Amino acid sequence: MKKLRITSAILALTMLVSLCACDKKETTTTEALTSEPTTTETELAEVKTQTPDIEGYNLLWADEFDGDAMDESKWNYEPHEPGWVNNELQEYTTSTDNVFVRDGKLVLKAIKSEKNGKDYYTSGKVTGQNKTDFLYGKVVVSAKVPEGQGLWPAIWMMPKDESYYGQWPKCGEIDIMESLGHQTNISYSTIHYGEPHGEQQGSIERSGADSFSAKFHEYSVEWEPGEMRFYTDGELVLTCNDWFTAVQGEDDKPYPAPFDQPFFVQLNLAVGGNWPGNPDATTDFSKAEFEIDYVRVYQKPSYDTNVSKPELPFREALPDGNFIRNGNFSEVEDLTDDVDWKFLLFNGGEGAAEIRDGEMIITSTNCGTEEYSVQLVHPDLPMRKGHKYKVTFDIKADEERKCIVCISAPNAGWIRYLPDTSIDVPTEWKTYEFEIEMKEKDDNNGRLEFNMGKHGDTATIHITNVRVEEITG
Repeated sequence: MKKLRITSAILALTMLVSLCACDKKETTTTEALTSEPTTTETELAEVKTQTPDIEGYNLLWADEFDGDAMDESKWNYEPHEPGWVNNELQEYTTSTDNVFVRDGKLVLKAIKSEKNGKDYYTSGKVTGQNKTDFLYGKVVVSAKVPEGQGLWPAIWMMPKDESYYGQWPKCGEIDIMESLGHQTNISYSTIHYGEPHGEQQGSIERSGADSFSAKFHEYSVEWEPGEMRFYTDGELVLTCNDWFTAVQGEDDKPYPAPFDQPFFVQLNLAVGGNWPGNPDATTDFSKAEFEIDYVRVYQKPSYDTNVSKPELPFREALPDGNFIRNGNFSEVEDLTDDVDWKFLLFNGGEGAAEIRDGEMIITSTNCGTEEYSVQLVHPDLPMRKGHKYKVTFDIKADEERKCIVCISAPNAGWIRYLPDTSIDVPTEWKTYEFEIEMKEKDDNNGRLEFNMGKHGDTATIHITNVRVEEITG
């Protein structure tokens, strides 16, 4: 692996010296050996990993975790009480039970115990704040995530001075990798910014023996003025270049704020929280370890900071004025990709979707725990401030049931342009119509959603003639 172990050479050298010492006639050989500087086994064991070069970059700093303890010249413990953010359950501690180095890897371990008669969780979080801060560069991290409901490992970055543009999310956040313990086949890369809260997220999947909990994967971000590119194992996951930040009601700060200030890397393993949910009986805390093989930060010799925010590309409507593509489901399409219609399952939702005979047909076998547990979406809707839009569709179900309809903002903190609206779905075709006025910032990625989870309904739903059209503007 990373450490160079030359024990066989040491053994041979030791045997040779011993044999020569026993034979007094071989003094020349012995003298030749002992006249050269010797390398002890301890010195050989301390040979450090050679951090590789990357063409076009200079190494700024790295931690290969070759020692026997965390290097506190590069990292801080960051203790926090339970519930500090996101309704997470863990206490972050400074204990070496939660943060330690083992076999050339940093380990952040979540531990379940009991306190005051209730389950109690401790875990580890470390940061480079005020020790390894930097402005622009390429961060490369190799890590293996733990598997288990409620576990939430992350590799991410925050600004050295969080108050410079204002508290989160105005200050900005760069999430190189997040994964959920119950879905370790998916890794997410995200940036947060704004006010109002904006975000952009990409994801990548690795299954089976290649999942993010089964082996180490390499995660990286190339952070430059005006653009960030996220990779997993060298594969591009997300490119961002159109962020902003502002105080509510005021003009945006000059681009590329807030990502034009020094940031630092941090690593943590959360337990529970709003996104992954809490641990359950299936969570094996004996294996709740987030392992980091190395962290490497590189910089280019120089960066061009004279950048401008790109204009958002707004998609044109179809010739009939509809922004929904394949709204009458006349064409069969892949419902798993990110083009046009997509069917999604989360948090226990089970079901399937297919296009047949001019209808989208959604069958459910488990409604899951969230309204979005069974979900049909259509992205890329151009939503312009001050414009009005009309949403129409025909819908029915095999048995009467409910469905939640909305237009959401995946890149703007999931705010709603069309509020979550519960509709009663009858057994005969019924047309629904909604009008909305766009009052938020321009957004080229509004998303129409049909959410069919949570409420105990699993009757098959049929949808057709879906339209989103602009009526003023």
